[in-house]
Amino acid sequence: MSNVTDSDNYFARLNAINVNEQVEKKGGFSYLSWPYAVAQLRLADASATWEVRRFDGLPYLATEAGVFVEVAVTVNGVTLSQIHPVLDGRNRLLLAPSAFDINSSLQRCLVKAIALHGLGLYIYAGEDLPQPVPSDAANDPVHQAPQPERPAWSVTDLPCGARTAASASTRRSRPRSTSWPSRSACRWTGCCRTSAWQSSRT
Repeated sequence: MSNVTDSDNYFARLNAINVNEQVEKKGGFSYLSWPYAVAQLRLADASATWEVRRFDGLPYLATEAGVFVEVAVTVNGVTLSQIHPVLDGRNRLLLAPSAFDINSSLQRCLVKAIALHGLGLYIYAGEDLPQPVPSDAANDPVHQAPQPERPAWSVTDLPCGARTAASASTRRSRPRSTSWPSRSACRWTGCCRTSAWQSSRT
């Protein structure tokens, strides 16, 4: 088993480079300047190359989910590729991007592909974590949990004994103007109270 040191590990060398002074903040996100990333990559490995992947001759792939680009970077004979969606300046998906939007996403994709080899990888830590839902979205129907549907039944659908229990539990909240059905309105054949009421009339 070979013992690889940091001097032999190109990833460790690239990962040790402090890129903080080259990081730009925009819209709450961190971006590394692509000319700086390319310069540091070529300084570490003059033979490093990158390639924009083609899809039927086009530098992007259009799908129903969005438009994507892919860039592959080769360092020290190791090729790693990164796929990136075409986004606007606020990191929102673009379904009909312009040539400028595609070119900007290719540059961002290139920087991330270089980061896979170590350079500036730490600035993307946590990028894939789910974003917290804003507090004002609590009333948004999209973020609300679905409420179970209540059964469409009336108190008259119950036998008198069950109706008595249901009526007692709901009478506290019903309006005073609400009138309850008469005993003769019970729909249950042979119900004890209906039978007793009918017997009293004979």
